[in-house]
Amino acid sequence: MKRAMSRVKLLLDLVKFEHTIFALPFALISAMLAARHLHSPISWVKLSWILLAMVGARSAAMAFNRIVDADIDAQNPRTSGRHIPAGLVTRLQAGAFLAGAVFLFELAARALNPLCFALSPLALLAILGYSFTKRFTWLCHLALGAAIGIAPIGAWIAITGRLDVAPLLLGLAVTLWIGGFDIIYATQDFEFDRGSAVFSLPKRVGIAEALAVSRIMHLLLVGALILTGLREGLHELYFAGVFIAALLIAWEQSLVRPTDLRRVNVAFFTLNGWVSVSLFIFVLLDLAIRH
Repeated sequence: MKRAMSRVKLLLDLVKFEHTIFALPFALISAMLAARHLHSPISWVKLSWILLAMVGARSAAMAFNRIVDADIDAQNPRTSGRHIPAGLVTRLQAGAFLAGAVFLFELAARALNPLCFALSPLALLAILGYSFTKRFTWLCHLALGAAIGIAPIGAWIAITGRLDVAPLLLGLAVTLWIGGFDIIYATQDFEFDRGSAVFSLPKRVGIAEALAVSRIMHLLLVGALILTGLREGLHELYFAGVFIAALLIAWEQSLVRPTDLRRVNVAFFTLNGWVSVSLFIFVLLDLAIRH
């Protein structure tokens, strides 16, 4: 039993399970706004299936990424200690975990509604296909953002059974947010990427220019959130949440400079979690008070 639990812990660490918190609040925000259109609360059953779909999709994407990138990770000093290159998890074990995560995602999609289930293969294609983009384009950062940006779109469809402008704006916000901080994260591998076949924006234009693009993307992210609030007729608390999220993102950007990348992990892992969680809390408060 102890050995089995240790294996589960390794697999969860393989996919950085705790980082599900990044996109999950945006999916919940979308679900709450969608339910507002229907003038009915979200059932706990539907909410549970949305959460399981999110967990399954992200876990599948991360497991697949670790499998297909294992050889690249082994060559990069920063990532050579990851589970598969280090021999802590085999490709077969990661593949079994991947299959289980895909099954969970498909099960949840089927339980939500027919449209979610019909679109689920396209979602899988996007979230799994991202792992190959770094092999042929420096736009891989946007590809990652777009893959995760599916989350609020899927949550909206799960509640309403149709698409609308608001989830597309939220999806755009997530795309810009994730893509922008993935550029920051990629600066750590600048020297390795220059000598490898891996594509990245820092490799193509340099660290300073890549960070400038990241800042522009995050500025546009704030604009997308403002447009979402205006589109949905949200109020002061929502825009206060957007303001706080913008301050956190500005802080994140200030931690990283072209000549000083020591605090990349603080920006990536700590502040990004607070961005999505704080915005979710303010949306919840805004909707609760107005209701």
